[in-house]
Amino acid sequence: MKLQQLRYLCEAANQNLNLSKAAQKLHTSQPAISKQIQLLEDELGVPIFIRNGKRLSQITPPGQIVIQIARQILQETENLKKAAQEYTQEANGTLTIATTHTQARYALPPVIKRFTARHPKVKLILRQGSPTQISALVTSGDADIAIATEAIEHFQELIMLPCYQWNRCVITSPDHALLKEKKLTLEAISQYPIITYDFAFTGRSKINQAFERKGLSPNVVLTAIDSDVIKTYVELGLGIGILAKMAFDPKRDKQLRAIDASHLFEPSTTRIGISRNSYLQEFVFDFIEMFAPHLDKSSVQEKLKHHKTR
Repeated sequence: MKLQQLRYLCEAANQNLNLSKAAQKLHTSQPAISKQIQLLEDELGVPIFIRNGKRLSQITPPGQIVIQIARQILQETENLKKAAQEYTQEANGTLTIATTHTQARYALPPVIKRFTARHPKVKLILRQGSPTQISALVTSGDADIAIATEAIEHFQELIMLPCYQWNRCVITSPDHALLKEKKLTLEAISQYPIITYDFAFTGRSKINQAFERKGLSPNVVLTAIDSDVIKTYVELGLGIGILAKMAFDPKRDKQLRAIDASHLFEPSTTRIGISRNSYLQEFVFDFIEMFAPHLDKSSVQEKLKHHKTR
């Protein structure tokens, strides 16, 4: 049994049994992956996959267990490398952060500026996607931490670290009738075309729930994954926008006006997600504490220890 075989096996599962994509990701050939997986099955004496001709069509029940264990072995292998690096190249390393556009654009810049000043030799990689995509990047080992509001709680392989709560505002043109309202209401908002986040992003579920409780059906004419895109189309007059308050900057967004909507929607919580079996280098602890000061090294370690002993 070889680590390479385990990597091929796990990548095949990560790519939904598409060996062409797995081969591309691992910079090898499809026949090479097929052969190594077959050799692994022969050695273990159990079928990991059900095949339809030369294609993998399904993971067998024993295959599910084998893949789970293989992922743990690969994670621990990576942990060994990181642990050794702590003593040989302590100031060096790579931190891959998977996050949404709103976090990358509005919440992370000051943190990253401080982090790079303290750890100039650490290479930072930002990978953006939907909450589901970025959570999957951490569970697959392609990212060290995920930062998101939605979806992290659905991944049992991740430990959730609550960071901060935030709410929303409604943005309009400078002369919009909503600006004359004494107190903003959902009924008033629902009278206008609405531009807001895509269903998978940035607390959209909280927005939906608020309107549903009032028995209202908002006219959502456009959704986007990017706060800046929402603001652009509000400026063009397509409707009013509902977005995270952190995404509105009166100095930059001079062609727009913001109305606080925190009394209309439940607050959302941004979380950091880390793998239950991950080994965190010192600079990762530093980054987490910079992003959420209450999450110091000892509290994060306690959280990791608690989940490993469960």
